[in-house]
Amino acid sequence: MFTGKILVPFGIESQLSGVMAPFLPDQRLWYRRMFEIPEKWRSQRVLLHFDAVDFESTVWLNGKSIGTHKGGYDRFSFDITDSIRHTAAQELVVSVIDPTNQGNQAVGKQSLQPRGASYTATSGIWQTVWLEPVPQTYITSIKMTPEVGQSQLRLKVETQGRDATLRVSVVALDRGLPVAHASGAAGEEIVLSLPAPRLWSPEAPFLYDLKAAITGPGEGSYDNVLSYFGMREILLGKDELGRARLFLNGKAVFHQGPLDQGFWPDGIYTAPTDEALKFDLEYMKSVGFNAVRKHVKVEPDRWYYWADKLGLLVWQDMPAGRLKTSESREQWESEMVRHAENLFNHPSIVIWTLFNEGWGQYDTFSLAVKLRSLDNTRLINNASGWYDRRCGDIVDMHFYPGPSVCDAEDKRASVTGEFGGLGFVTPDHMWKSDAWGYQTYSDQGTYNATYQRLWQRVHKLRDKHGLSGAIYTQISDVETESNGMLTYDRRVEKLDSKGARAAHLGQLPPLTYRALLALSKDQAQEWSYTVTQPDANWARPDFRESGWSKGEGGFGTRFGSPEFVRTRWNTTDLWARRGFVIPPEGIHWPLITSYFGVDFELFLNGVLACRPEGFHNTYGIYEVNPASRATLKPGVNSIAVHFIQRSKGGDQYVDVGLVDEIAPGD
Repeated sequence: MFTGKILVPFGIESQLSGVMAPFLPDQRLWYRRMFEIPEKWRSQRVLLHFDAVDFESTVWLNGKSIGTHKGGYDRFSFDITDSIRHTAAQELVVSVIDPTNQGNQAVGKQSLQPRGASYTATSGIWQTVWLEPVPQTYITSIKMTPEVGQSQLRLKVETQGRDATLRVSVVALDRGLPVAHASGAAGEEIVLSLPAPRLWSPEAPFLYDLKAAITGPGEGSYDNVLSYFGMREILLGKDELGRARLFLNGKAVFHQGPLDQGFWPDGIYTAPTDEALKFDLEYMKSVGFNAVRKHVKVEPDRWYYWADKLGLLVWQDMPAGRLKTSESREQWESEMVRHAENLFNHPSIVIWTLFNEGWGQYDTFSLAVKLRSLDNTRLINNASGWYDRRCGDIVDMHFYPGPSVCDAEDKRASVTGEFGGLGFVTPDHMWKSDAWGYQTYSDQGTYNATYQRLWQRVHKLRDKHGLSGAIYTQISDVETESNGMLTYDRRVEKLDSKGARAAHLGQLPPLTYRALLALSKDQAQEWSYTVTQPDANWARPDFRESGWSKGEGGFGTRFGSPEFVRTRWNTTDLWARRGFVIPPEGIHWPLITSYFGVDFELFLNGVLACRPEGFHNTYGIYEVNPASRATLKPGVNSIAVHFIQRSKGGDQYVDVGLVDEIAPGD
């Protein structure tokens, strides 16, 4: 029955597992392990812990079923005491099924057909499996809630096998010295008062140690555990203009950090070592980041420990799935509850994100209310990108390369949850040769300069529009994506770290802008246009627009601010052209400015400048690729745009302009 060996905790698809084989929805994966129980454990209860198994698992010990679990990202445990044999050898068998993205469960970015922004799946045991001996009466969990304003920590210590005579004692320690003590009944609230508490922040991530013990009527303790906590408070506050901002410990803090998807070339979903988990977070801190978005994945507790220890503000996504059935939604909600409970004590986690870009999104308002009832100490992002349901604490926009922003609201802070994605290929460090980025560069100098300008724009949006946080895609390459700050193997740092750090911290001088072609919302601009397929050379500067119509932008069917339609367009395709003038002194850094709810491809002097896809219902900026930029010259130049409405029905609106971005010293 058993055909080979596998190294746990690595998924069967990974190289580090020793198997590196695909696992399909119609298969069942079986694990078998013999182990021994130390003699000194015989008087205690024995717990078997699984930190994560993807997706549905059944566990047997010595031929006896001890339980099942559904959910690929959360830990679960069994008390195996009564199933242990008196002989030395114990037989543990685990069976797993995993439909991956052919099912309706939470899978994050895993796929059986990895391509684009979907990656190799991980099935089976992918986090640690471990045994724990405990007394007959033992501590099962501690929930710790910091209250900075009251200088106290509220705790609830749950136990197993307790009776009415048992109490719990807790002690807080500062560098080994006790600073607070309290006691109370198990399962009831205990309050630790902390005189002049030391606060946790990215600049000073101080952690108190905690000792908790169950005490009985006699001497000694039944069980005791060691833990830690951080005193911090995350809230919405108002700036001097009345805009909502992200506040930490009573002060507005701008969150800047990378998207972190948690994939590794050798372990896929599982980092090869604890040092590897720590490495990514240390790199983030070294380049001036104070935040990180954990993207549609839940990591092992060690990752959050390092975030706590190093001082990073974590935006934690709930893992995504299709969630098309009532059963899958019920399962997803049960997992959401467990994630909120399991990760509650980590001070680094400051934002919960329910949905990403509409993936599996449903009942957003009611789920935000439910999540708030589980945890009112953190902020809630109801939807990162696309389908904002106007609830929670945050309005979040995705824009590539961007950045762009929704204005901050009275009761919701504005963030850009994804932007950037600049691609730079590093030979000999690629998963595959056909790597991609949202805008790809071959010259490292241009790549670095573009990266720094993106962050200069972020800080301009922070000051002008009340932007409270920005997340750059991404910390490392992942499989066919080459848009990481590090290569997938973490061996090459693509960016100039000194310049990147200065950009992240807002230490670079501000940018200014000069219009080359004004947006039609600001100044009427006449275009030649057609809705009929033109000749293949339609984008060339010398193309003659015979039979084309004349009209002023913007084009579309939508009326009202900020969409101002001067020429009606309601077909699937629109081709538009016009000239613009570059002054004799030339240009510095040309950018496309645009509003679009459709796909488009834009040409400057007949050379493709950019080809964004997806729905961006706001004004934003786009990089001009180097080949197109090289064609621009003083005098008359041409711009040609093909707009493509891929969705059926609904309103549409487009507007295009060009600006010259100028940095001091250009």
